[in-house]
Amino acid sequence: MSSRLHAQMIMDLYTHIPNSKPCTEKETYTKGSGIGRVDHVTRPTLQVFLPQVPNKAASSIIICPGGGYSVLAIDHEGIEIAKTFNAMGIAAFVLKYRIPDSSCMVNKENVPLMDAQQALKIVRENAAKWKIDTSKIGVIGFSAGGHLASSLATHFNEDVLSNPNHTSLRPDFAVLLYPVISFKDSITHKGSKDNLIGKNPSPALMHRFSNEEQVTSQTPPSFLVHAADDDVVPVANSISFVEALVRNKVPAELHLYQNGGHGFGLHNKTTTDEWIERLKNWLTKNNFLQ
Repeated sequence: MSSRLHAQMIMDLYTHIPNSKPCTEKETYTKGSGIGRVDHVTRPTLQVFLPQVPNKAASSIIICPGGGYSVLAIDHEGIEIAKTFNAMGIAAFVLKYRIPDSSCMVNKENVPLMDAQQALKIVRENAAKWKIDTSKIGVIGFSAGGHLASSLATHFNEDVLSNPNHTSLRPDFAVLLYPVISFKDSITHKGSKDNLIGKNPSPALMHRFSNEEQVTSQTPPSFLVHAADDDVVPVANSISFVEALVRNKVPAELHLYQNGGHGFGLHNKTTTDEWIERLKNWLTKNNFLQ
């Protein structure tokens, strides 16, 4: 895979991978219909993309590709996004998080969140080296990666990760593209839910990972994008999250396109509007971009 990447650094998230056990899964990269995918991820990494000229706000963002918690759409929801943020002067970090798998992991439902928290911990603790502001570290996620990003934004006080330095695990802002938010049967993406918490989860587990139910006044400001005709992840996911943010007086913005379906990545080809331009405006308004 190294020939596809232009990261300055690809680093392991851990010296000793927690919640892991010996297994025979082998990571593979495939490309079909123009979409590059990584599956069977058991060794999580962080790909570091630093801009040639950082913006004055010295913001950064951790990128969580989607894929239903079964694969990672590592190219168009990862690498391409990182390069776009670099062009804005924002440091970007593509998270290759572990795919939940009981044969390789203990308490698999905790593993993606653990990896996301570890990524945020690494970025915050290396902020001086990478010349970024510790108060301007965001997260962006697509589809199931949006579920992971929204989990990071709402579960930052959960003790799923060893954190001896008590580094803040709260992102400063969240960007969610056609995200899985809820595990309620009426609106969830069944594949993401089944892959993360199983086909017959307890009500407590469903509640825990229905992130619209975990929003508080401490949830970071959030920017969401969805298409009304998304037939994979219903738009009700984004709407329910924004409603929870508004109730808790958290700054929020939702861009709801008439068309676009699911998984469009950087460019919704049904419109001339570019959501990344709307995001630039929002980041500027909230002092994350200058």
